[in-house]
Amino acid sequence: MSLLGIGVGWGRAFGAGWGRTFRCKRGIHSLRIKLTLANVALLALGIVVATTVSVMGMRLYLQDSVDTQLMSTRDSIGGSRITLQQIDSLTAFAALTDRYRSNSGDGAGSSPSTDSLASDGIFVVVGEKGRAMPVAGFEATADQRALAGAVSDPAALARDDEPHDIRVRDAPYRVTAAHLADGATVLLATSTDALHDVLGKALKLDLTVGTLLLALLAVLTMFSVSRRMAPLEDMVETSTAIAEGDLTRRVPSSREATLEVEQLRVALNTMLHQVESAYRTRERSAAQLRQFVADASHELRTPLSAIRGYLQLYDKGMLTDPQERRRAWDRMNGEADRMGRLVDELLTLARLDQRPELRLRNVDLSRLVRDAAEDLRVQEPDRPVSVNADGAILVRADESGLRQVLGNLVGNVRTHTPADVPVRLGVERVDGVVRLCVADEGPGLEREDAARIFDRFFRAGGGAGSGLGLAIVQGVVLAHGGEVAVRTASGEGLAVTVTLPERVVRP
Repeated sequence: MSLLGIGVGWGRAFGAGWGRTFRCKRGIHSLRIKLTLANVALLALGIVVATTVSVMGMRLYLQDSVDTQLMSTRDSIGGSRITLQQIDSLTAFAALTDRYRSNSGDGAGSSPSTDSLASDGIFVVVGEKGRAMPVAGFEATADQRALAGAVSDPAALARDDEPHDIRVRDAPYRVTAAHLADGATVLLATSTDALHDVLGKALKLDLTVGTLLLALLAVLTMFSVSRRMAPLEDMVETSTAIAEGDLTRRVPSSREATLEVEQLRVALNTMLHQVESAYRTRERSAAQLRQFVADASHELRTPLSAIRGYLQLYDKGMLTDPQERRRAWDRMNGEADRMGRLVDELLTLARLDQRPELRLRNVDLSRLVRDAAEDLRVQEPDRPVSVNADGAILVRADESGLRQVLGNLVGNVRTHTPADVPVRLGVERVDGVVRLCVADEGPGLEREDAARIFDRFFRAGGGAGSGLGLAIVQGVVLAHGGEVAVRTASGEGLAVTVTLPERVVRP
């Protein structure tokens, strides 16, 4: 089994049983497994590289030791200028045979002292044609003949400065050669079986340790990734819960979250908050729209029912008296006017909802306040009206819209307060904004009614009017980038304050 295969097996085993797992569709893979495989693959690559370098270094070191011994013996033989006949007669040859003994005992008349120089080496003398020659009357052994046959050019080997790799009877050897004084050539070979055996054991050890390291890394990676991915799984659970309708769910914080995961958590919670707000706003808008349609239908049904009733009376000839016909005619005209005003107000609110482009120019708000006060005095001469609008206070606004705001505020006072209740109108510039206030000393509103005063078709206590006047005021003010506020209490009157940005274009 390969290292990568072992890593994959560990990754799958621990990925299937550790922590919360994901059910993946075809073609979608777990990030946990991908990270584990990536770490295991990188470590496997590192182990392969490290093992290759260490084995090559060990091989070079051990081979250098063998080559050093061979070259030392070669130099000793070449430097002595000895001949083959001298080798047969000199007793010094016994020292060489003790060092290089033959590792093979076959061959007739063979002798350990004449056919080898060491237990793991082969010593053979070859002639000009490269054939093994007898030494001291002893014929060459099978290993010696195999060595002589494996070297194709002994003379070239003797000239080379480094030993060569050869195989003698399927066994690995390092071989070199030295020239004798009479022209014969001595081949010296040392077995490298021990070297390859050491390298094989070292390779097995490295692979075993590497496999254990890969398994340990897979376990640690799965454990670490599972802990690090817990916030992501929380995000999945939270998103699933929100998709099922629980918009209040948020991704909890984690004590071990990384910077990127924490940033993702904050961003996701922010997005979820915006989604919830948008959903709530849409639901509220839909509810308001349904209520608006119902209220509009109700308000329009009343004048239509009155007009239809009088028309039916007229059609059936029940209005015979001229005064009754005149009264019916006046009532139908009144209801038609009421329905026309209601439709106009609905159109105004619809345009405000569409954010129309305002015709902005410099408007003297003080003049508009004084005009509204004069209109109120004409309409109700008995009502005390006080005005605080001295000088010119310019604002960048749509004049018709501001006139409608003042008209609705004054009309609201005229409709919901007795004719002798004092009214105060004022305008002032404070901290870069312009404040317009219309206040009365009428009965005021309860807290619950004051909270709904800008709702469309809301009439406190079921009073007169369409219930759209203050809604239009709020829409116009918001279209100008301002705000409107109400201060009231039961028995303390009502004060409506409109705040507008100055934004005057100087000539």
